[in-house]
Amino acid sequence: MSRYGWWAALLGTGLGALCLGPGLAPGYILIQDMVFVPDPVFSPFTFGLAGGAPRAVPSDLAVTVLAQVLPADLVQKLVLLGVFALGCSGAALLVPGAALAPRLVAGAFYVWNPYVAERLLMGQWALLLGYAGLPWVVLALARGRLPAVALLPAAVGGFAAMIVTAVTALPVALSGTARLSGTARLPGTAQRWKRAGGVALLLVAFSLPWLVTALTRADGLTGDPVGVDAFAARADGPFGTVVSLLSLGGIWNAWAVPPGFDHPVTAAARLALVLAGVAGFWLTLKDPKQLLKDPKQPLKDPKQLLKDPKQPLKDPKQLLKDPESREGAEAVRFGPGLVVAAGLGFLIACLGVTEPGRDLLKWLIGVWSGFAVLRDAQQYLAPLALLAAVGLGMLTARVTSRWAVALALVPLAVVPTLAWGASGALAAVPYPLSWVEAREVIGRDPVRGDVLVLPFESYRRFPWNGDRAVLDPAQRFFATPGREVVVNDSVRVGELVVGTEDSRAKRVAAVLGDPRRLAEEGIRYVVVDAGTSGLPGARLVLDRPELRLYVVDL
Repeated sequence: MSRYGWWAALLGTGLGALCLGPGLAPGYILIQDMVFVPDPVFSPFTFGLAGGAPRAVPSDLAVTVLAQVLPADLVQKLVLLGVFALGCSGAALLVPGAALAPRLVAGAFYVWNPYVAERLLMGQWALLLGYAGLPWVVLALARGRLPAVALLPAAVGGFAAMIVTAVTALPVALSGTARLSGTARLPGTAQRWKRAGGVALLLVAFSLPWLVTALTRADGLTGDPVGVDAFAARADGPFGTVVSLLSLGGIWNAWAVPPGFDHPVTAAARLALVLAGVAGFWLTLKDPKQLLKDPKQPLKDPKQLLKDPKQPLKDPKQLLKDPESREGAEAVRFGPGLVVAAGLGFLIACLGVTEPGRDLLKWLIGVWSGFAVLRDAQQYLAPLALLAAVGLGMLTARVTSRWAVALALVPLAVVPTLAWGASGALAAVPYPLSWVEAREVIGRDPVRGDVLVLPFESYRRFPWNGDRAVLDPAQRFFATPGREVVVNDSVRVGELVVGTEDSRAKRVAAVLGDPRRLAEEGIRYVVVDAGTSGLPGARLVLDRPELRLYVVDL
């Protein structure tokens, strides 16, 4: 990686620290889908062999492996900081030219925008890991290489990360534009299709961990059409849903919207910044040579592109010989593909905005449940975020260097409430000691049997977690070798309920109040949260203020 990348990675790490704030303290950030637990074990859920669809495969496996050598809370913090560093440096390297400031502007916006803010508050760190690797995928293709290494972040992220990456990688692999003087000749149509085929094979290969599990699971692939209405994009500002999406926001969950997004001034600023980035990208595609020149000197001769201003350029073949400058120049050649990917992602995101669009999605899911990946369509704005970030860097390169550095702070001013843990929403907390006690009791028992958690709801609000909604951590926390933790994976959004994808959870839900029937379903332990009625007929083995632990016997 060049010096540009290292400077951008340093900036990204700093922005990550500013964003996480109190989340960097000892403990765990538990919010929405983000669940890390101490000392995780390899369980059937880790490999996607239990529960609903394998959305946490192989991300949970990667975390479990790392947690064998590092404390799990430290693993969480390193992963989140890595998202910022990786994304910032990747976006920076896609900006052409020899100046550092425009690259830093692109990197800063790519990791500090409404898309990142809302997905982070949704706890979707695995998706954001793939998002962070997205510019590296584009850069690898721009250099004429298959993105095997660049796809690793998305591969670890799993299901959603790989789908979003595919929407970007395939159009870019097929694209190309008129070559710049001194650069390698662009591949012909046959070569482009060959390259796209290679990318497609890589995408499939890296998707096998979750793809094989999903296609071979006993319940098959399921997708409740109710999720189309539940997960459709929603306005997070005063100008409507489409404008929210164009501003890189519009997530379906109102709890994932940072404070202040409904203010007209900040909403207009978010939209203006994205439009400015799109304009900068478009202007560069129309005249890339104008951008690649030294911004302090007028371009009188195309041969002066990217030369060292202190040294005369005697040979046109020396153009783009500096590898640091060539990085961005190569990426410009694949601009049309990124434009296609951004447009496609935006159209997908808009599908759920209208009634005909929602009806179309429901029909597609009825034909094949795999189309359920389009329900949470706002996540497909990732390529638009990348295009806008790189475009802002390109636009910055057209202004004087005196203002360029200041422009790197604009994304922070437009989304200020992402700072300091999104105003405290990302604070780290320890798990109660009573949870550790319960896990130890379960782990010492030689009798086989699984664990049930009550209340039977997917998202919980614990007083010790600041009453923040979080996907029930019990499924990971109480897992021990040989035991499955049965939870309810249905999702309630307002009055809508997206049904469970786990057939066993459906069977257990029908016998929750009958210990004998639970035992027949293979349940050995029942963990009951504080404030929930007990389980008559079951044997109480642990009673603490936060929970009670029962044993059920045949």
